[in-house]
Amino acid sequence: MSDAELEPDSLERLVPDELAAGDATGRETLALHVARYAFAARRLPPGRVLDLACGVGYGSRILVRESASPVSVLGVDVSPAAIAYARERYADDRVAFAVGDAMSFADAAGFDAIVSLETFEHLDDPAGFGARLVGLLRPGGVLVASVPTTPSVDLNPHHRHDFSEASFRRLFEGFRVVEQGCLRQVQPVRPVAVLRRREARMGELRRNLPAWYARHPLALARRLGATLRYGFCNRYITIAWQSPGGPAPGETGCPIPDACC
Repeated sequence: MSDAELEPDSLERLVPDELAAGDATGRETLALHVARYAFAARRLPPGRVLDLACGVGYGSRILVRESASPVSVLGVDVSPAAIAYARERYADDRVAFAVGDAMSFADAAGFDAIVSLETFEHLDDPAGFGARLVGLLRPGGVLVASVPTTPSVDLNPHHRHDFSEASFRRLFEGFRVVEQGCLRQVQPVRPVAVLRRREARMGELRRNLPAWYARHPLALARRLGATLRYGFCNRYITIAWQSPGGPAPGETGCPIPDACC
């Protein structure tokens, strides 16, 4: 699978084996993703696991490797090139991969756990996507999902929605799911490197920001507010929910230090 097909320098495609030595942002982002998958792995019940929007598949392997429960993982991604790479690099008797769109993927058998990291912000209908995920869960199933909680739409043209912790949680208020724990992450940002686009993956950042902000003044207000509150950093939250029909919260094995309800 060629680098061009996978675009390893894309803002939206991490290929661990292809990270350049000087790609500090890529390595920091990979470390954040690995930590999210490890958080999810600690919460998996036994059974079938769906890793939806799995990219090149390294996270699906982490779920199997670090889960304390016996699980099998199906990784699904819209990119045929990413899935071809995943099958070559990460598939085994407990990890399989398939091409599929996040908003239309269906499986009548359902899943005991679903993991979908950094997906909601890409979709036109994040609430509908949340409903689809909950609908794919078996009784007692666990859903783990993550989003950025500082603005990203202004800089990343692939993103459709900005979230706060509160707005992300509100997506699931209408569903009978119970939050079991969360992981907060902070990624420092080097403004000069971003503005000068020194790293290859920075080339995809939105161009002519002053003109874009002029057309989207609320986005500028969100950016200024987040910078004043948090400084130069990106913040993320990963949340684990459980659907009805599973063990009581004290029986899930979720460590108390991760709880942030």
